[in-house]
Amino acid sequence: MSEKGRRKGHREERATGVGGFLDGLSNLLGKLEELAEKGGELRKTGEFGGGESDLRGVYGFNIKVGLGEGVKVEPFGNVHKDERTGEAVVSEISEPLVDVFEEEEYVLVVAEMPGVAEEDVDLALKDDILTIAGERGQKKYRKEILLPQSFASEQMSCTCRNGILKVKLNKGSEKGQEK
Repeated sequence: MSEKGRRKGHREERATGVGGFLDGLSNLLGKLEELAEKGGELRKTGEFGGGESDLRGVYGFNIKVGLGEGVKVEPFGNVHKDERTGEAVVSEISEPLVDVFEEEEYVLVVAEMPGVAEEDVDLALKDDILTIAGERGQKKYRKEILLPQSFASEQMSCTCRNGILKVKLNKGSEKGQEK
């Protein structure tokens, strides 16, 4: 193929990419409008990698819209904004997707950490902050979660099956919560 033909093909590919991006954005806005009307959840993920290092970037977001609760956007993955430079950087450690469910008698934290087993998980609880860390091979995860109230480590139990970590924090009596 001639140089001119390669350049034209490259321009068409770029135009398709931009068009695809705009179509995706339009689709996202439509979904957000639907969520605002009905309440619900929207999740998108993607990944990129290769190049000079073996490090792959995984990024995503989870949007939750509850009736009367507003919109909550939670990013996850290992692509973060560098506070100094403002550039996107890929970290070795991924932030797992986490959901926190507050029930009458307990709080349930569910984290997605593919490839991690129960013996690979470390939990640290300090007052109302739960830190989840997990590592197996090249997969590394870490996230701090703000809980709706303070808990003692005796109130915590966990299971991890097929990369899904469930941490249950029993609320117990109000008297036991005082410090």
